[in-house]
Parts: sequence; C-alpha cells; structure tokens
Amino acid sequence: MKMNNSINVFGEPLVLCGDDPVTGFYRDGKCNTCKEDVGSHTVCIKVTKEFLEYSRFRGNDLSTPIPEHGFKGLAPGDSWCLCAARWLEANENKMAPKIHLSKTHFRALEIVPMDLLKEFAVDLN
Repeated sequence: MKMNNSINVFGEPLVLCGDDPVTGFYRDGKCNTCKEDVGSHTVCIKVTKEFLEYSRFRGNDLSTPIPEHGFKGLAPGDSWCLCAARWLEANENKMAPKIHLSKTHFRALEIVPMDLLKEFAVDLN
C-alpha cells in the first residue's frame, strides 16, 4: 500500500491528528491515505458526545473499547481521522463535529468542499 503524500488541505505537511488512541488508516496518528483506503479516513475531527451518539446510531460505535484491537474507545475531546463521506453525512444530518484543517489530508477535498471544511474549522485564525 503506497501512501499518498502526507499533505494537508493547505498544501503543507500533515500534522499529527491523534495518538491516544492512535488514529488514521495506517494507525500512524495522521490522516494519511492511499488508494486502498476506500473510506478515505482523511478528516481530523474533534470528537463530541453528540457525534459519538450519532455514529453509534449509524452503526459505527466509536465509544466502546475493543481491547483485543488495542482500541480504548473515543471520548469527547479526542481527535480522530474520520471517513470524509461519514463527516459529510453527519453534516447533512446537522451532527458534524469540528475539524482540525492542518490535520486533515488534502484528499478529503475530493469529497468535502474546502468552504464547508472551513465552516467547521477549529484551527483558523
């Protein structure tokens, strides 16, 4: 699996999204991606209680620990590389969490428009 360039939506080096728990398609803490990453785990979110409930309702329980996979479960305030299409779906349902743009891979722009990402950015001045 050849990783795409580790570049964020600003064309700068991708910043670490989360390492406790470790996130990303490659489990390297960054929202890196490749052609095998069908879900495009490219959007670095700031987890909220509301989003965790929404995700669980949609069939992806991110809050329950799975010790056999080394996953402690997500809690509000954690950072996580989310599938771009899932973030867009959450936005359409008024449940989208905030985003760290400097930690979001440029390939997210293939699915989510930059203007929409900016509306939810926590790291714009």
